[in-house]
Amino acid sequence: MSDFFVYLAKRFAQFVFVVFTGVTLAFVIAHLSPVDPIEQTLSLLTSFGSTDPRSVAVLRQALTELYGVNGSLFHQYLAFWGRVVTGDFGPSLSAFPTPVMTVILRAMPWTVGLLTLSTIFSWIVGNILGALAGYYRNSRLLKLSGIVIMAMQPIPTYIVGLTLVLLLGYVWPVFPISDGAQMNLTPGFNGAFIGSVILHGTLPALTLVLVGLGGWFISMRSLVSNIVTDDHVVYAELGGVPSRAIFSRYVARNAMLPQITGLALNLGHVFGGAVIVEFLFAYPGMGRLLIAGIYAGDYSLVLGVTTISIVAVALAVFLIDILYPLIDPRVKLG
Repeated sequence: MSDFFVYLAKRFAQFVFVVFTGVTLAFVIAHLSPVDPIEQTLSLLTSFGSTDPRSVAVLRQALTELYGVNGSLFHQYLAFWGRVVTGDFGPSLSAFPTPVMTVILRAMPWTVGLLTLSTIFSWIVGNILGALAGYYRNSRLLKLSGIVIMAMQPIPTYIVGLTLVLLLGYVWPVFPISDGAQMNLTPGFNGAFIGSVILHGTLPALTLVLVGLGGWFISMRSLVSNIVTDDHVVYAELGGVPSRAIFSRYVARNAMLPQITGLALNLGHVFGGAVIVEFLFAYPGMGRLLIAGIYAGDYSLVLGVTTISIVAVALAVFLIDILYPLIDPRVKLG
């Protein structure tokens, strides 16, 4: 038991180090931006109101405190960590004066729903096809499936997305190509809104599935191809054990452990959003939010999105490190 607590302490220290390093880098990179968020907000606000010098000076001072850019860079850095701990990233420039966390919480369900479902679906299909292709190596159908999947693997995400837009959005217009749902529907757990969400999310989800399928297929096929040559599998085949039982009990089950780890890590990345896909389909998720924040010079919003992504990924790795020895007893605590 003491070994497990030592192992837990080491992994927690790694988690803290990763979060600290990642958030620090995000802060430094954001502050290297040539866009001044204070001046951006001032120009936006004063374009609709008074430009009296005293009012502008008072407004500049208030915005400086709101954005946490008063004082030296080190003082700003310390203040930023205080905001990270409390979950308060200040107001958003692009949606002023709405707090950053409010803006992120509006976009988060869209990204989490889209990426979670598409990641799990591609994981299931890719692993099933990869396991079958690795075990039944003489199947022509599985060989053909492997060729098609591997041919799609190097195609960039935006090419896959644009192809789907052209084919299923214009040539054969069965799916909408933008937004997360119809604008005239009231959000809620009702049939019309849920159906619209599914319809609008089909093309983005299909893009992510097609892009992610190849990685799971290749890795699973490789794992299964190595396992089928192990002694216990060979002995089972010589002993007359049915091939289906060998495939399910001895091959696929052993090959799934690394894939479960990969799934957990990929699910940790969903908070970062599929930037290209969400931007391409104008999907109202965190990826699109990040792009909008970068264009607007809204580094409070950019820091909020990146910080949440860093913490989510680091937490996913930490949890997997803790649970993996329980899943696979062969893993040594150290």
